[in-house]
Amino acid sequence: MNFSIHQASYIGDRKYNQDRVAYAYGNDALLLVLADGMGGHLHGEMAAGLATDTFIESFCQHDINPAVFLTETMQVAHRRIMDLPQNTDHAFPGTTCVAALVQDGKLYWGHAGDSRLYLFRNGAMIARTVDHSIVQLWLQAGMIDEATARTHPRRNQITNCLGGVEDMFEIELGKPVALESGDVVLLCSDGLCGLIFDQDLAAAFVDTPVETALDGLIQHAMALAHGHADNITGIAMRWGAAEIPHETEMVDILDIH
Repeated sequence: MNFSIHQASYIGDRKYNQDRVAYAYGNDALLLVLADGMGGHLHGEMAAGLATDTFIESFCQHDINPAVFLTETMQVAHRRIMDLPQNTDHAFPGTTCVAALVQDGKLYWGHAGDSRLYLFRNGAMIARTVDHSIVQLWLQAGMIDEATARTHPRRNQITNCLGGVEDMFEIELGKPVALESGDVVLLCSDGLCGLIFDQDLAAAFVDTPVETALDGLIQHAMALAHGHADNITGIAMRWGAAEIPHETEMVDILDIH
């Protein structure tokens, strides 16, 4: 497989970084996974870490049927989070999760929450996850517009996540897409995509290495937040024969403090 990949995470202006991101690849498959923990005092970073760890462990141990892998792994991660000790309010930490699997030249993905996957081709957005959030429901119903959605005070209230509430979780799978040379896959937390428009995210990767593009987007998001930045995390991968060949199995989990 030939691809270039880069991941980065910034704490922003928060006390803790509750985002987690990782990737792994073998001889014929590549996994990207990102989680945005929620709950502050409920230790959302533990939930996010369990989500990414569960995906990496499953990827390294099993033969992969893409849809089954994505569905079952996210369900296992949800159950592991629900098994964490409850706090005094009988509440659980929770996390969003978005995972992408590249196998046989096709991109498969699944998500829960408002962390996003994008597929960019020649500077255009080919596919994108749809947020599981209150504001997204209002946007789809025509009750608010895109500009209002980006600044709405309830934009961070999600309707689906791992952990949090036992019967709240459901994974949404995307339709597989055959990758073309030069395609870019971006996974990111809402600290990034909540501040930068989709077309600007796509444009950033045109004729630009994924490392330069992603780091630049993160810095741009921090500037747009004007001292109130959320955790900002992303992982970007460019696919194609012109990219770096990867023949040795590898796992890379970003060390976040």
